[in-house]
Amino acid sequence: MNEIASFSGFGLGLRRPHFAEFEAGGVPVDFVEVISENYIVDGGRPLALLEAVRRHHPVALHGVSLSPGSAHGVDQAYLRRLAALVERIDPLWVSDHLCWTRTSAHNSHDLLPLPYTQEALGLVCTNVCAAQDALRRPILLENPSSYLIFPENEMSEWEFLAEVVRRTGCYLLLDINNIYVSACNHGFAAQDYLTGLPLERVRQVHLAGHQPGEIIIDTHDRAVCDAVWALYQSAMTQLGPVAVMIERDDAIPPLDSLLGELDIARQLAAAATLVAA
Repeated sequence: MNEIASFSGFGLGLRRPHFAEFEAGGVPVDFVEVISENYIVDGGRPLALLEAVRRHHPVALHGVSLSPGSAHGVDQAYLRRLAALVERIDPLWVSDHLCWTRTSAHNSHDLLPLPYTQEALGLVCTNVCAAQDALRRPILLENPSSYLIFPENEMSEWEFLAEVVRRTGCYLLLDINNIYVSACNHGFAAQDYLTGLPLERVRQVHLAGHQPGEIIIDTHDRAVCDAVWALYQSAMTQLGPVAVMIERDDAIPPLDSLLGELDIARQLAAAATLVAA
C-alpha cells in the first residue's frame, strides 16, 4: 500500500458562506478540507464546485460515516461511492474518526465512543484494513472528543490509537482541541496523550473552538482558545511537516476572520520550529 507523503501547509474547511471566494480562487491557503459526504453525489453543483476548488488548491477528504468501530463492518456501498470521489478528486488523503456511527439498521450521524478493549481494537483494525483495501490507500484516523469513559477500558485512548496505527499502517489526523477537551473532561495530562502517540504518523492537525463548562463540549463554533493554542505550539515542537487546519462548522465568521486565526497557527508553528531546532 502506498505511503502518504508529508505535506506542510495551512488550510481551511470549505463551508457554504465562503463557496464563492474559494471557487473564484485567490484565497491564501495551502489546501482545503471538505466533508466527504457532502460530495458523494452523482453530479450537479456540489461536484462542479469541488472540481473548481480543486483547480486552485489540493483537497483533503474528511468523512463522518466510515464507522470503523461498527460491529457490522464497514458499509461497502458507502466505500464504493467514496472510492469514486477519490478517483475523481485525487485528494491529499482521506480521513475519518475513531468512533462508530452505524448499526445494521440505523445511522446515528453522531460520532459515538468506543470502549478501549482488545475486542474493540481487533474490530477497528479489521474495519480500517477493509476500508484501506477498498480505497487502495491508507487513511487518516482522527482522535475523538470524549465525554465518558467505559469501565471496561483496558488501555488509554492513545495506546489504542497507537496500536491501530501499528497493526493497519494507517496515519493520524491529530485534533488538538479534542485532546484538550478530553483531557479536561477526564483528568488526564494532554502531554501524556501526545507522548503516547506515534507522532511520525501524523499528517494533519485540526484546530477548533469548544464550549467551556463543567463538561467541555467540542462545538466548532468559536475561535481557538489560548489553552488550545498553547497545546498546539507544544505539539508542533514534536511533529514533522504537517498540514494544519482551522475547523469551523457553526457560527461561521467572515473568511478574513478565519484567515486571521490561520495566521496565528502559522506564527506559532514557526516559533515551535525554532524551539525544536
